[in-house]
Amino acid sequence: MRERTLLAKGAAERIGESGSRLVHGQRDASGMLHEETTAYDLCDHAAALDGIHSLLADAEVGKRGSELVGIGHRVVHGGEAFREPCLIDDDVIETIRKLSPLAPLHNPANLLCIEVAIARRPDVPQVAVFDTAFHQSIPPPAFRYAVPEDWYASHGVRRYGFHGTSYAYVARQAATQLGRPLRELNLIVLHLGNGASAAAIANGKSVDTSMGLTPLEGLVMGTRGGDLDPGVIVYLARQVGMSAEDIDAELNQESGLAGLCGVGDMRDVLRREAAGDARARLALEVYVYRMRKYIGAYMAALGHVDGIVFTAGVGENSPEIRARACTGLETLGVQLDHARNRASGEQARAINRQGSPIAVLVVPTNEELEIAEQTLKSIETTSADSRR
Repeated sequence: MRERTLLAKGAAERIGESGSRLVHGQRDASGMLHEETTAYDLCDHAAALDGIHSLLADAEVGKRGSELVGIGHRVVHGGEAFREPCLIDDDVIETIRKLSPLAPLHNPANLLCIEVAIARRPDVPQVAVFDTAFHQSIPPPAFRYAVPEDWYASHGVRRYGFHGTSYAYVARQAATQLGRPLRELNLIVLHLGNGASAAAIANGKSVDTSMGLTPLEGLVMGTRGGDLDPGVIVYLARQVGMSAEDIDAELNQESGLAGLCGVGDMRDVLRREAAGDARARLALEVYVYRMRKYIGAYMAALGHVDGIVFTAGVGENSPEIRARACTGLETLGVQLDHARNRASGEQARAINRQGSPIAVLVVPTNEELEIAEQTLKSIETTSADSRR
C-alpha cells in the first residue's frame, strides 16, 4: 500500500458448482501481470479462501505474507447503522446479519466470507466497507419515500443507494483530473456496468442517487429494469397470480436490457442494433432516455454542475453510449468532443470540447483499491485511538 502497487489479483468462480475455478495473476520481477486459470474443487467459500491463500503462498507475494496488515470486505448493505468502514467484531457481524432482509442476495454471502476469513486469519484485522456508506450524506428530502411513517421508522424503508466505494474513488479522481479540490466541485457520476446508477455529488458529498432501498430502482441495467410503477407489482400479483418470489426474480434477472431485447450485455445489444434489430434499438433508446432524465434532474438538484463523469464497464469502454447520453444536452452546457470521446485510453481523461461550460470525463473506477484504502485508514485510525 505504500506504493499503491497491485501485487496479485484474482477471482473464485462457480463456488459450490461443477467447473469451479480460480482466475488469478501475479506480477513478476519486471512488473508484468501474468494471468491464468486453475481448476479447483471449490465446494464452499472456505475451500475458495484456502485455494486463494495457497496461490498467494506459492507466489512471490506470499514470501511477504507476514506484512499482511488487514483484510477488507465489501458489504453491500449497511442500512443506517454504518456511515463509514469499521473494524469487524461480533457486534458488527450481528448488525450486518440483522440488515440481511434489505439485501438478501448479498449480505448473507458477504457475512459468510467474513466468517471464513476470520476463522482462517484471526490474527489479522478485518474491516467491513459498505456500499451504502458514501450515500449516508443524502438529506431526508432525497432519501425519504412518501409512504406511511411506520414503513420508515419500523422497517427502514428509504433510499440507501449503492456503488458507494466506486463513487468515493471516482469523485476523488475526477477532482484530480480537473485540478480542483473535491470540496469545491459539483459532479454527476454515472456508474454504468451490468448494474447501473447515477449520483449527484455536491462538494464531495452524495446528495442524491438513483438506486433506492434496493439496487432495483433507477437507471435501466443489464437485467434490472430500474424505475417502475409499484402498481405493476400489485397488478401482476392480482391479475396473473405471480408470487412475490417470481416477481422479484424477473425484476432482478430478466428485466432491463435483457427484458427489452433478450440480451443484457451492452456489447451484444449494440451489435444487434447495428444489424437492424428493432428490439435492440428500442432497448438502447429506453436506456439512454432514462440516463438523460437523471442527468437533467441532478442538474436541477445541484444548481450548477462542474463535471459529468462516466465510469464502470459501459461508462469507461463505450464511446457510443457516452455520445448518446450527451446528445441533446448541449444547451445545458454539455459539449462533447467526439474525436476525444472515441480515442481509447486507460487513464482518467476529459472528452469535452475546449471551453465547454461543463467538463465531461471518463474515469476508470477501482473499487478494490478503494476498499484497500478504506481498510488501511480504518485500521490506522483505530490503532491511533487505542494509543491515546
